[in-house]
Amino acid sequence: MAAARDSSERYSPERHSSERYSRVAIWLHWTIALLVILNLAVGLLHDSVPALRAWMGAHKALGMAVLVLSVARLAWRLANRPPPLPALMPAWEKGLAHAAHALLYGMMIGMPLTGWLMVSGSAKRGPFNWFGLFDIPYLPVSTATGHFGHEAHEILGWMMLALVVAHSAAALRHHLLLRDEILARMAPAFARKKNAL
Repeated sequence: MAAARDSSERYSPERHSSERYSRVAIWLHWTIALLVILNLAVGLLHDSVPALRAWMGAHKALGMAVLVLSVARLAWRLANRPPPLPALMPAWEKGLAHAAHALLYGMMIGMPLTGWLMVSGSAKRGPFNWFGLFDIPYLPVSTATGHFGHEAHEILGWMMLALVVAHSAAALRHHLLLRDEILARMAPAFARKKNAL
């Protein structure tokens, strides 16, 4: 029972409130994560799954939402220092974590921007709006720039998929194997269930 109590206290949000991300950061994290996963599925599979082609308008709209939310998240992070990584984490792992976060921010902003370049430079411009509520302006770019945006967007999509898988695997490793608070500090209300024994 003592071991169970120590475990539950270790993961208690109240006990580690100073080590947890803010509610704003947590909300932005999971909202962006959900939108990115949805957009990756549509963007990478629409050629092989014809039914997904009807979702390309939503794909573009959600991409712009990711861009706005990612800029907001970056601004929030710069204004509000995130909780430090565990003191016992090796220096190389901290460096890898910081590099992964920098890449994630770069891709969360870069992917929508390259998509915007792609549709703006397309010879056949289709409707570009946010779920029919308002039009999104095209960027004043050439067809060549649009082609560059298309190539970069596709490459970044596969890179983002690999990074999301690696990021998720690292978080699960910390939670399931190392049993530290890395995952708990980003979860909305994450705590180990108390052992009933």
